[in-house]
Formats: sequence, C-alpha cells, structure tokens
Amino acid sequence: MAQTSVPTEPGENPPNPPRGSGATAAGDPPPAGSSGSGALDTYFRISARGSSVGRELRGGLTTFMAMAYILLLNPILLGGKDVKGHQLDPAQITTMTALAAFITTVAMGLIGNVPLALAAGLSVAGVVGNQVAAEMTWPQAMGLCVIYGLIIMLMVVSGLRERIMNAIPMALKYAITIGIGLFIAMIGLNKAGVVTENAAPGGPPVTLGPAGELAGWPVLIFAVTVLTIFMLMARGIRGAILIGLVFGTVLAMVVNAIVDISDKTWGGGVPNLPDKVVDAPDFGLFGQVSVFGGFSEAGGITTSVLVFTLVFAGFFDAMATIIGIGNEAELVDDKGRMPGLSKALAIDGAGGIVGGVTGSSGQTVFIESATGVGDGARTGLSSVVTGTIFGLMLFFTPLAGVVPDQVAAAALVVIGSMMITQVKHIDWDDKAEAIPAFLTIVLMPFTYSITAGVAAGVIVYTLIKAAQGRFRDIGPLMWILTLAFLVFFALHPIKEWLGVS
Repeated sequence: MAQTSVPTEPGENPPNPPRGSGATAAGDPPPAGSSGSGALDTYFRISARGSSVGRELRGGLTTFMAMAYILLLNPILLGGKDVKGHQLDPAQITTMTALAAFITTVAMGLIGNVPLALAAGLSVAGVVGNQVAAEMTWPQAMGLCVIYGLIIMLMVVSGLRERIMNAIPMALKYAITIGIGLFIAMIGLNKAGVVTENAAPGGPPVTLGPAGELAGWPVLIFAVTVLTIFMLMARGIRGAILIGLVFGTVLAMVVNAIVDISDKTWGGGVPNLPDKVVDAPDFGLFGQVSVFGGFSEAGGITTSVLVFTLVFAGFFDAMATIIGIGNEAELVDDKGRMPGLSKALAIDGAGGIVGGVTGSSGQTVFIESATGVGDGARTGLSSVVTGTIFGLMLFFTPLAGVVPDQVAAAALVVIGSMMITQVKHIDWDDKAEAIPAFLTIVLMPFTYSITAGVAAGVIVYTLIKAAQGRFRDIGPLMWILTLAFLVFFALHPIKEWLGVS
C-alpha cells in the first residue's frame, strides 16, 4: 500500500505527495467522487486526502456501529464492587460512557483531524474494574485514571511520546498493523461465537464453536453478514461495510422476531425494537473523583504499581492502534511518521482525565476506528460524526443494544483481513526484521494483548540488532523501551518482591 505524507492539522497546506502515491496535492483538482463543499473541505482537508463528505459521514457511522458495544460492555467491566463493597449504577455508567466518548472523539476530529474514535478503553477499564477497585473506592479508582492521563499528557507536552512512536523501526510498525489486524479479527471471531474457549479438560485452548462445530442463529447471522460485506467489496461497492452492518442488523431483527432466541444467546446486543427510544440521561457519576485518595487508601507502593499498569495499558495500546490505523489510512510518510501526531496523542492522553472525571474509566483510541477507515474515512470529520452519535446516545441509550455483537463482529473480521496486507512490506529474509515482526504479529492475537506484542517485538529487535553489532540501528529510545518492557513482563515477580497484592 502506498504511503503518503498527509498533514493532520486543520488548515495546514499539504506537502507535495510522492509520485505514484495517489494523493492529491493542494492545487490539484479533487479526485472523482470527492467533495469540495466549502468550509468542511477546507477545514478537514477532505479533498486533499482523496476523500469526500459522503465517505466521511459513512465512515463515522460505520465506526460508531462497530464500537457501540462499549455502551453495553463498560457497565459490565465496571460492574463489580470496590474495596468498600459499593457498586456503580449501570445506567449512570452508560450515560457517562456515551458522554466521555462524545467529548474525546469530537475533540479528536476537530483538533487532531484524524479518523480516530475514542471511548472507554477495554484494557484500562479491565484494570480499573478488576485490580484498582479491589484496592480502593470507585472515586479513588477514577482518580488514578486522572493521574495516568496527566502523566501521558506530560509525555506528550515534552515530546517524549511522539519521539517514542517515531523511534519504532518501520518493520515493527508494519508488524504492529498486521498484528492488530489479526487481533481484531480474533476479537470478531470470538464475539461471533466462531472461536470459543474450550471447556473440555485436556483439549486445545480454543475450538470452533462451543463444541467443535458452529451452532446457533447468531453465528449464522454473522456468517451471512461477513460474506455479504466481502461480496460487496469484491464488486467494488462503496460503503460495503456499512451496508453489510445495516443488512445484518435488519436480518437479525427479522430472525429474532420469528425464531425463539434467548437474549443471552445474542451476547451484548439484542436485535429487538426497544420499548422506548428516548430516555433521560443520568449524570450522577460526573465529578465523583478523588485524585489522590487512593494513595492513602491502598498505600503508596500499591497505588504506584497500579498507576504504572494503567499508563502501560493506555499508552502502548493507543500507540499501536494509532500506528496501525495511520498506516491503513495512508496518513504517514515513508518513515512511518504522521505529521501533527502530537495533537492526536494529546487528546488521547486527555482521555484518561476525561474518563476519570466522568467516572467511565480512561478513554483511548479504539481499534474499531479501522472499520471507518476501511469504509473510506480519512479525516477528522468522520470522528466528529462518530462522536456526535455518541452524544445523541445520551438520550437514545435504548437504541444502543439494537446491533448484536455478531453483526458488529463481522466488520472486525473484514477490517482484519484488510490490515494484514501490510505483510508484503516486511523483509522476511532479514532476521533482524523478520523475527521481531513475527513475534509482534502472533503475540497480539494469541495473548489477546496489543501491548504484549509490541513489547516482545521491541525487546527482540533490540537484542538481535545488538547481537549483530548494529548498535547504530537501535537508538537510545529503543534501549529505554526495551528496559521498560522487560519491567512490564517482570511485573508479577516485582510486585511479589515489593509485597504488593
């Protein structure tokens, strides 16, 4: 895939694109199907990026449909009890999840001008709900989200976060994109019920369906949806992903109305017409945060380790996602650098603060943004669309559960298939590139962790280059990252040594 150097700041004049890149320079006429609709085109540089208003609107809607499940999943992730035995109200969590996604995603579109949507990060919410809340109260746990967001913001302001991202070698950046593609495909297959955990003792860890075979109407809906999208794409139909998602949702509603299917079978979303469409939002969790209370509640060492865990979960998951989607959207130059990256990183860092203040846990860039990119989104206008729909969900929360997991999963599998095409850019004859790339690619889906894949790739790349005596290829930041990732992998014995639970 051709790489182009495209600015991300609104109003910035784009540099001349490399020959054969397919990009459109500032003075060139818009490509066929692009829009020159006045202020929108000027601000978001829609024509300059070879897109159109229609594509951006469609991409924004597609991204929302692919990540709307967070409105249902986040209350589950944060549904446990804190150290005092208190639980958060699910309706309030849903409202705050929508509010935080609205604020951060619209900000990403207007300020960063990139097609990246934000919401409560699954890795961050998982840490907050399962580890942090076990040590302190919910307001104190949200305070740690504010702290980790401030730390990442300081890294952005100092330029350290962007330098770290630019220090990652190009081969690893391609591998990160591929690994994320396989990772989100794995998420999709698991959500659809195609790949499931094997409960039988002594068998393989995962299996096809619940017992070695596909079963149930929802899986059939997934299969029909994903095949429909692939066939539409093969025919060159624009908006294939969105068309497929709408078709799959309607089909699921029809099947659910005819066949007796339990709500539990559908998983996160149930394709039923809701009893009521509009409901008043409940902002009761807003501002319920204690920034430094966790240090007195859980102790300095325990709290510091938890903050370190949150920074790792928020920083490197977002870093890998931005690299992967930036490559897929052709928003990077031939060295893998994305102009204006600092603005996008600052907003992502601020997402930790927004999530803490709203009580929805830290916000981060969602890999599902790739679905909008796959449907043509190239600018921040698509993010504004996605964020606006999240804002509307404050009043239309009953509609959040209409799209079943199996339909949304189809989009993830399709985008995963598109992202692995980056494999052609890796020199598989160069062991210093091939081995770290391989580990990065396979560990992301196999460990269900983006950070684990990035960490393994960085460590092995540095050590192999050192073994070859090619120290100049490494750079000081890669050494620092290697040490940090070694600490990441050794976190459990370190916590045991420090006496941290």
